[in-house]
Amino acid sequence: MSKESLLPLLMGHVLAEGLGQASLRPLAKAAGTSDRMLIYHFGSKEKLIADLLSFAAGVYAAGLEAVITADARPATRAELLARILEQNADPASQPFKQLWWEIVGGAARDVPGFRPAARGMVNELLVWLERNMPPGDPDPAGGARLLLTVIEGTLMLSSLGHEDTARAGLLAGGLIEA
Repeated sequence: MSKESLLPLLMGHVLAEGLGQASLRPLAKAAGTSDRMLIYHFGSKEKLIADLLSFAAGVYAAGLEAVITADARPATRAELLARILEQNADPASQPFKQLWWEIVGGAARDVPGFRPAARGMVNELLVWLERNMPPGDPDPAGGARLLLTVIEGTLMLSSLGHEDTARAGLLAGGLIEA
């Protein structure tokens, strides 16, 4: 087995069980290998988790990319936002959102490795958003930061059962239509 062949198996386990079950033995079992082989391939548990989260972020980004390129590229920030929120409402995205909130919680508690992983994932998302801003956007960097803030707030409120609050905020901000 190679590192590249292990990552999808490890991601499947973490998406199903969460990071709380990300000790070496359960991960090795899920991947059909030994904990020693995981250390051989990744170097350390911390590196394994970092590589695993980066891999999961890439899979999530590929899903977003498919939504953006499915039709014509979004013409407005609001259209880009709507497509991203629609993708995140898909049940297939739920395990990724659950994993994200687990990472955010770990970063907030200063669990070793979580803050750098979360920071890296946010940086990757910002680059992706900037690259996918509508053609002719007057401030792609600023727009990406605005959309990231709105997306994260909307997803958090939705996770807490406050979809109506998020929707009312998006309406008030002119980011969606009634």
